[in-house]
Amino acid sequence: MTIPSELVGSLPRTTELVSMWDGSEGAAVVVQAVRDTVQMLEKLGSRVVSDGEQTKADAWTYPVTGADNVAVGDGVVIPYADGHQRQLPRLTAGPFRIRNHAADYLRAAQKHATVPVKQAVVAPSTLSLLYPPDGLSGYPREDFVDDVLNETEADIRACLAAGAHVVQIDFPEARLSVKLDPSGGLLRDFVDLNNRLLSRFDDADRARIGIHCDPGADQDATHSLDVDYAEVLPSLFRLEAGNFYLQMASESDPDRVLRIVAEQMRSEGRIFVGVVDPIDPRVESPEEVRDRVLNAARHIPLDRLGTCDDAGFAPYADDRSKSRDTAFAKIRARIEGTALAVAALGG
Repeated sequence: MTIPSELVGSLPRTTELVSMWDGSEGAAVVVQAVRDTVQMLEKLGSRVVSDGEQTKADAWTYPVTGADNVAVGDGVVIPYADGHQRQLPRLTAGPFRIRNHAADYLRAAQKHATVPVKQAVVAPSTLSLLYPPDGLSGYPREDFVDDVLNETEADIRACLAAGAHVVQIDFPEARLSVKLDPSGGLLRDFVDLNNRLLSRFDDADRARIGIHCDPGADQDATHSLDVDYAEVLPSLFRLEAGNFYLQMASESDPDRVLRIVAEQMRSEGRIFVGVVDPIDPRVESPEEVRDRVLNAARHIPLDRLGTCDDAGFAPYADDRSKSRDTAFAKIRARIEGTALAVAALGG
């Protein structure tokens, strides 16, 4: 018996890569950052690795970074609990096209990996926020949505064809949508849109596609931790995905949430439970992680349980809130603590 454990997403950039974001150049710096990340994850015992999103400017709208038909910092505002905010770009003209493909990040990481590599992609619901409320002349929203779905489908298929262990669809606005619209209508619209994408894949492909949901983790702040998971999970589990990656370590009452998960989870697929909190500066001990896994095992069948981080550690290129060493120490605790739980369960 094993319990798989996976990285969710971003890791703090290397010092050299941070300098590059600040103005210097050098393709070698990018390659080295990806290589160092993959090799360190393998050294820690990760059986599935990723590039830690080293070269994405952000995890929300990287597909259009550098595109000439978006206005930067002129779109939807994402407010965080500490008062800082992020503002998404706004599409200024059609058509929507992905400029930076997830499959390219995947292939770059695979060059340095000796174990399977997973790849994160942004959800169509996230990209839908780029379309301006007043519309665009000659490019109706329906055409935009079709382009988003077509482009995202093609990118996911390219990742699967390239041998991705799993493609993780990041859905950070799921919980936030309830804060913006307490009626739940916006969340239902987002889930319907994402299901339109998932319906294009067969069962075998969907078994290799996952959904990540969290309350945000940027500069040590969340955007929607105050939203009750009970208002999100029933809709979230309507998504026709094979894996779900759920923030849990930072929940004030994880037992209550795990009970809801057990009641609402789909009849197939795996639930990856967050057992380390990227925002907490304290590094969890392996024993603490073990206890969180054992608690989750009280609610979720062992053959359907996995562990993960609550969220990415540095989703934006300018997020300097935590060190690379701290992130890797937390990942080590997750891996070692999961192994301790397996041993305690008789695996």
